Amino acid sequence: MLVGIVGKPSSGKSTFMNAACLTTYKTADYPFTTIDPNPGVAYVRKECVCKELGVKDHPRNSLCVNGVRLIPINLLDVAGLVPDAWKGRGLGNKFLDDLRRADAFIHVVDASGSLDAEGKPVEQGSRNPIDDVVFLDREINMWLTQIIKRDWGRLARRVEAEKTPFAETLADRLSGLSITRTQILQAARKTKLNLEKPSKWSDDDLYEFADMLRRIAKPTLVAANKMDRPAAEEGLKQLKDIEYPIVPTCSLAEYHLRKLAEGGIVKYRPGDHSFETIAMDKLPEKDRTVLERIKSNIFGKYESTGVQEAIDKTVFELLELIVVYPVEDAAKFCDHEQKVLPDSLLVPKGTNARELAYKIHTDLGETFIHAIDARTKQRLSENYELKDGDVIKIVSAKALK
Repeated sequence: MLVGIVGKPSSGKSTFMNAACLTTYKTADYPFTTIDPNPGVAYVRKECVCKELGVKDHPRNSLCVNGVRLIPINLLDVAGLVPDAWKGRGLGNKFLDDLRRADAFIHVVDASGSLDAEGKPVEQGSRNPIDDVVFLDREINMWLTQIIKRDWGRLARRVEAEKTPFAETLADRLSGLSITRTQILQAARKTKLNLEKPSKWSDDDLYEFADMLRRIAKPTLVAANKMDRPAAEEGLKQLKDIEYPIVPTCSLAEYHLRKLAEGGIVKYRPGDHSFETIAMDKLPEKDRTVLERIKSNIFGKYESTGVQEAIDKTVFELLELIVVYPVEDAAKFCDHEQKVLPDSLLVPKGTNARELAYKIHTDLGETFIHAIDARTKQRLSENYELKDGDVIKIVSAKALK
């Protein structure tokens, strides 16, 4: 799974990335500080089932910190987009192509309105942050429209003359964009376009379809960034009119806290609603003042820096993923090495028991017999729909040999 960090230049994307992943990518208040895409690993935060089950866990593919399971996901910070990026302006086509594999976007917006359309500094509050949301949507829509339009006549002939299913034909074309047949069908259904006569679609129809497909296949969350600035509060109010989920964020504060936590100066986990100072005497007066401002202006108003919340909402609400814990011993909640709750897997809501078996190993899926709910010891069929927090043992013919 990959989440793309997008936005116009200087909106704070790289700072968000550094705060989320503790990377050290270059940041600056001028456009195109980032040229090549910057990858990183962040974590989603979920209450672990270890406390409920009364066990000491031994995570292998994740972390458990005081009963909070931190599960790794991939982020990609893409260079800032400028108007007409879809035409190639500002190396826009390259930057857009970097987003092909993303499953969702976190759009980092300067809520303080202190950047013009190009990402150059202007007076705080002089730009409505909604304009940034509208602009980015259009750039991605136009980029996607151009990809769909390539060889459109040939695609239409295949569908109409050869009776090839539209969704299947287009899915083959868009496979490199992590767009599925199901998502194409959902977009077509919502736009009510005639799938049997694609040759009749107008340019407006194609754009409408691309817009809906983007919303379904690449859902977006808006991180209203730079909430430490005076004009940002008004900008956040303006953003309330958009249809996307919004999280007020201060990426700089998150990065500052995580670095101090790493150095043992404060006690803080990403996503916490407060922090505890441990060694304030080691900090110069200037840094102490910064911490006080973070406590009063960020945590006092918004309860968190928002960075972790933005990531969690993207994964659990936009992408609708749940966490399940596969085990080999349902009585001890462990694997064959006696590691308790070793793995926590992110799977789409609606995943069934056999599909989970395939995710663990192809052989388990192919020789699946049944599953067991490790809590209740109840036997589960292959069609059992997994629930968030399930602890599941897979029984297969291969395992019984």
